[in-house]
Amino acid sequence: MDKNPGESQELQRWNSRFANAEYLFGTAPNAFLASQAARLKAGMHALSIADGEGRNGVWLASQGLQVTAFDFSPAGVAKARTLAAQRGVTGNYAASVDELAAWDWDAVQYDVVAAIFIQFASPAERAHMFAGICRALKPGGLLLLHGYRPEQLAYGTGGPRIPAQLYTAPLLRQAFAALQIVEMREHDSEIDEGDGHGGMSALIDLVARRPA
Repeated sequence: MDKNPGESQELQRWNSRFANAEYLFGTAPNAFLASQAARLKAGMHALSIADGEGRNGVWLASQGLQVTAFDFSPAGVAKARTLAAQRGVTGNYAASVDELAAWDWDAVQYDVVAAIFIQFASPAERAHMFAGICRALKPGGLLLLHGYRPEQLAYGTGGPRIPAQLYTAPLLRQAFAALQIVEMREHDSEIDEGDGHGGMSALIDLVARRPA
């Protein structure tokens, strides 16, 4: 079946953005994700959604977690595998080329799901994804989600330009009503993540746990 022309254009756009030798968002993990290190334990199984060039999934693997990661961009996944090899975590990190719409959320359950700046889905696609995330968590499993709030449109320092793709606290509370909210924080902070994300940004952090 032929791809939707819009999807093909988006894939081409991301493959082009990931084509340079430099890492678009850097190789360091997202600051929010790194701040959650105390909640992580070696041996946990983690899923890193839309992992791009691998900075977050590879960092999780460096903490001793067994990481499954995916992204729809072959260029991004190739760089993620290179980063994993450079960091010596190939035994803990497996990346695949998969489209979000085709991901099987019911195949495996994880101790941790990392969802960092995954704000490219339409509201309907997002609802499907968020419901899948809830099912993909083991009882007691943690969701670590980080993204932009609508106020980000005024900053213009990264992220989507479509208001419906941005997060609010009520939206996240409703979407993850099946989970226990451990922490939710709205804040405006400076970020420095390669050429892709930089400057003052309107952010929201969510840590939530599936009831045991």
